Amino acid sequence: SGSMDSCLMIWSMKPQMRAYRFVGHRDAVMCVQFSPSGHLVASGSRDKTVRLWVPSVKGESTVFKAHTATVRSVHFSSDGQSLVTASDDKTVKVWAVHRQKFLFSLSQHINWVRCARFSPDGRLIVSASDDKTVKLWDKTSRECVHSFCEHGGFANHVDFHPSGTCIAAAGTDNTVKVWDVRMNRLLQHYQGNAVVNSLSFHPSGNYLVTASNDSTLKILDLLEGRLLYTLHGHQGPATCVAFSRAGDFFASGGSDEQVMVWKTNFGATDYGEVLKTQESGASMDGTRQRLPSKMDCGAHLKKSKTQDTGSNHQQQEEDTSLANTLEHIVGQLAVLAQTVSILEQRLTLTEDKLKECLENQQKIAQYKAN
Repeated sequence: SGSMDSCLMIWSMKPQMRAYRFVGHRDAVMCVQFSPSGHLVASGSRDKTVRLWVPSVKGESTVFKAHTATVRSVHFSSDGQSLVTASDDKTVKVWAVHRQKFLFSLSQHINWVRCARFSPDGRLIVSASDDKTVKLWDKTSRECVHSFCEHGGFANHVDFHPSGTCIAAAGTDNTVKVWDVRMNRLLQHYQGNAVVNSLSFHPSGNYLVTASNDSTLKILDLLEGRLLYTLHGHQGPATCVAFSRAGDFFASGGSDEQVMVWKTNFGATDYGEVLKTQESGASMDGTRQRLPSKMDCGAHLKKSKTQDTGSNHQQQEEDTSLANTLEHIVGQLAVLAQTVSILEQRLTLTEDKLKECLENQQKIAQYKAN
């Protein structure tokens, strides 16, 4: 994780294991990403540099300098050979990782570039900018092949679907939009209540998680085209979110100086049934759009066993279903308890502020009386 404290933290998921704190950047760290192999970590900073770190005790790093303003995004290609970066200098830059060499710039945006990502096959690059466009680039020809201009505000974040056939973009107009990059057609549109800062596809391609300024994370079901969960935990804007490679966890960061790790529960029986019966997506206004076929395979999670093997199997299925349902309810109760706790904290803060205001008013009244 990166932070406004200029440091990079490498956290261990094992109990009682210490985290490593890497110092090198001279200003806020805006973005971080592990290489596909896990042997390197890239970071971008407000100090205008990109650094490549070896995630070990020593925390050694190499500096890449070519941008002339804040670096907002870093992303490795799937083979780990290339790195794409996005900056407030209005450019997207591509680097050779092992040669540690700057290769070329993509420079048709007319405002800050917030995010840039390689396609899974490495042939395309997508970028999101404050010029309200999302641009698709051909890495070989270095030309912009299409601009998506449907956002009503800045485009904060963009990413490729695991199949490579779609992209999703988040914006300051409180929306998430999903486009098919083969036909350059809008597939789905999700309207939220707050600025969306970040998003991440589940490895199966069937779910999308978003982070918003209203402190919430949202899980979207792309097959049904609907909001599945709203998660409360952060006590300020949720600034970033990402699924783990296996999809069994996701992590989020926020302005409240916290990094949170969440466990997914997409293995619950009810979602398995939904995924078996639903093969098409829907936009939020009710018009259904067929998502690419690769989105239909992958997360057909826990399919029911065949019922021709006797009553024992049927009983086992019912027991498993009941256990999964109870686990799901317990998980939801935990989220509810956490939400209540946060509301209580906010209520206490409000009461304190109100008390302070009343005391100030009394002092003013006494001062005027004197």
